[in-house]
Amino acid sequence: MTLTDNAAHVATDGGRDALHRLRAEIAKVVVGQDGVVAGLVVALLCRGHVLLEGVPGVAKTLLIRALAAALDLQSKRLQFTPDLMPGDVTGSLIYDNRTAAFEFREGPVFTNLLLADEINRTPPKTQAALLEVMEERQVSVEGQARPLPEPFLVAATQNPIEYEGTYPLPEAQLDRFLLKLTVPLPGRDEELAILRAHHHGFDPRDLAAAGVTRVAGPADLAAGRRAVQQVQVADVVMGYIVDLCRATRSAPSLELGASPRGATALLAASKAWAWLNGRGYVTPDDVKALVRPTLRHRIRVRPEAQLEGVTADSVLESLLLTVPTPR
Repeated sequence: MTLTDNAAHVATDGGRDALHRLRAEIAKVVVGQDGVVAGLVVALLCRGHVLLEGVPGVAKTLLIRALAAALDLQSKRLQFTPDLMPGDVTGSLIYDNRTAAFEFREGPVFTNLLLADEINRTPPKTQAALLEVMEERQVSVEGQARPLPEPFLVAATQNPIEYEGTYPLPEAQLDRFLLKLTVPLPGRDEELAILRAHHHGFDPRDLAAAGVTRVAGPADLAAGRRAVQQVQVADVVMGYIVDLCRATRSAPSLELGASPRGATALLAASKAWAWLNGRGYVTPDDVKALVRPTLRHRIRVRPEAQLEGVTADSVLESLLLTVPTPR
């Protein structure tokens, strides 16, 4: 089971109905990425952040812009470049000649939805400016903590690290992302649909003309988050999550396994996915659906295994086959 399975099996009550409409609204402009859209909705419900990875030209930025357009939330876009400074991200103190005092000028992180575009094209020093922002949801300047608006979500895009001009994200920052979603190339029929849309005048810079409207807002998210908290998880399912995470720490092809934070992230994401699919309890299939997006960026494959073609996803797939599934 994956994030695209049971896509239509979504109950239509309260905040769940609004989040279902949100997925449909994004689908107006982004073709064939329902699994990625579902992951973004899961992250919203879990108060988590999302890292989207894919080659240039697969609509990563468009997807986040469509999400912002369909949500009744404030959003800002920050283009990460090699010369971007930490203060350009969080804000900084500016001297005001009129008042002869320093005043804090807020950076783009002071918003509800931050699109961190091509986050791995800026050096680690600037990437680190997001660590406190993503974990504590605040910015500290001169010893004063300035809270960010609620809700707050960082949706970052990155190109594969093999591409020229990229800087790999450090493990500490990768661990701050609830999910890492891979944005695949579209299939032939999907790519044909994209071409037809452009042929008939679709402009990705004008989402309003494409019919994208605001269909969900803070109240829907708050209602959904309260409902997700009520989702039940049996002890055997919690044990399954723990066993999967512990198995990554002893896998011979990995030099870094998932931490306990990875286990808590998998639990939260599984509860959100179960609720989105109309259930008040988590099944092992819910856990399996979220293992790869939740853990793939929290583990590291040994270099010698990489040379043999081993990937994080292939290791996780193997563990799903070997770790006993509870009945």
